[in-house]
Amino acid sequence: MRDFNVRGRSAAYAANGMVATSAPRATLAGLDVLRSGGNAMDAAIAAVAMQSVVEPESTGIGGDCFVLYSRQGAPPVALNGSGRAPQKATVEWYAQRQMRDIEVQTPHAVTIPGAVDAWCTLHAQYGSKPMAELLEPAAKAAEDGYVVTPRVSYDWHRLEWKLQDPVTASLFLKDGKPPKPGDTMKNPPLARTLRRIGRDGRAAFYEGAVAREIVARLKSLGGLHEEEDFAAQRAEWVEPIHAAYRGYEVYECPPNGQGLAALMILRQLEGFALGDESVSEADRLHLLAEATKSAYRVRDDRFADPAQVAVDVEGFLSDAWAERARRQIRMDAVLPGNEWHGGTLHSDTVYLCAVDRDGNACSFINSLFSNFGSSIVAPESGVLLQNRGSGFRTIPGHPNAIAPGKRPFHTIIPAMLAKDGRAVMPFGVMGGQYQAVGHAHFLHRMLDRGMDPQQAAEAPRSFAWRGKLRIEPTHPQPIVADLARRGHDIEIAKVPLGGCQAIWIDRERGVLIGGSEPRKDGLALGY
Repeated sequence: MRDFNVRGRSAAYAANGMVATSAPRATLAGLDVLRSGGNAMDAAIAAVAMQSVVEPESTGIGGDCFVLYSRQGAPPVALNGSGRAPQKATVEWYAQRQMRDIEVQTPHAVTIPGAVDAWCTLHAQYGSKPMAELLEPAAKAAEDGYVVTPRVSYDWHRLEWKLQDPVTASLFLKDGKPPKPGDTMKNPPLARTLRRIGRDGRAAFYEGAVAREIVARLKSLGGLHEEEDFAAQRAEWVEPIHAAYRGYEVYECPPNGQGLAALMILRQLEGFALGDESVSEADRLHLLAEATKSAYRVRDDRFADPAQVAVDVEGFLSDAWAERARRQIRMDAVLPGNEWHGGTLHSDTVYLCAVDRDGNACSFINSLFSNFGSSIVAPESGVLLQNRGSGFRTIPGHPNAIAPGKRPFHTIIPAMLAKDGRAVMPFGVMGGQYQAVGHAHFLHRMLDRGMDPQQAAEAPRSFAWRGKLRIEPTHPQPIVADLARRGHDIEIAKVPLGGCQAIWIDRERGVLIGGSEPRKDGLALGY
């Protein structure tokens, strides 16, 4: 039960349907679809399209997505909507030019956007309303303008330095400056592109004028992309991976994403009595940090596109691996930190979830990777392009080395919790590298500590990353001091860690219980 003397918000409760996103206008777009008879997939597509307009720093049609979908409580199916490297992008090309890293603000960081093809694939399989109807609210917002919300403005100002290219600045700066909260922004070219997609489907993006413009823009900057790379892009249905935690099954998408790392952390934590009152909060955060290091060491060395590199999912989820990792953990000392090549800590993403009156549940994540992606814009189509290619390595022979048609290692991961073979909660945690840890910590808060989705989303966060233990400033000082005494190198986080949405499905009572990230602008709403 929530303590109403403590600041915070109540979880959302509803009976017929619910949507949770990080943008109020996106939540309303999805809820309007549900109230007019659409299903959870329809609502998710309408909501993510709206977020691609009103949260341009975090997501867009120039990015990628992953989705888990459960029909009426059945175990979920998974769609990998991540894009691929151009066919000319060989690791030898980069090695010959002594390019040790794929820099974010270069065309080499731009993989073929996978989101639009994934949306169309999902709609063809599960949608019930016309795609044009689902995309029209987002198109109207892009054409007529939308009011910028506080967290979006905050991120826009933090990343102003990425928006200095004149082409980019013309769409994403207001009189040369980032918008303030309450300012109105527009992207009329994006409105036209969204309406084209609504009318003509994936071909409107991957063939014809839009693809030609994007390729021309990238090639003018030295990119290796061709129109054939766009035409070849296809999302892939994949088998979800899963592992047990506290009597539930946790479903994730398989690599090339990091969902496997979330399961590896949970497999370790299940060996500790984290719900016992004799275990302190510092103990719990310490165990989370140490379990993170073991899982992320494997993640960074071994996770890659399974179409080109074998990833031992079964071995990494085995009892033997979890027990070996647990044996390394000491309560009075810390394991060495990990080094990670590629990507930044504070990447932005949007995660949303939707549940309809029939019990269909959608867990949906869509991203440009770094804030404002590559910052490269195709101005006639209004498309801001992602920088997922910066997650590739340029070392020949490395599992995640760039290669023609290869998908890079991905941070974005949707999730689904199930009980007795039925889905009980779509959930996800945004935030770049933090996401796998965020999944584990969020579930620990709910299943070990008895929190509802909103309480678990609001709880203070920490992240063991690159030799530091980043702690949000809302942690009590005695806990921080305890962690420091054990050997953690503490760093107080200047930017909030991640963002969460979740909807709990209580079938016995016929109620939905939603939580939404307080570090963002959004909310969960139902009817």
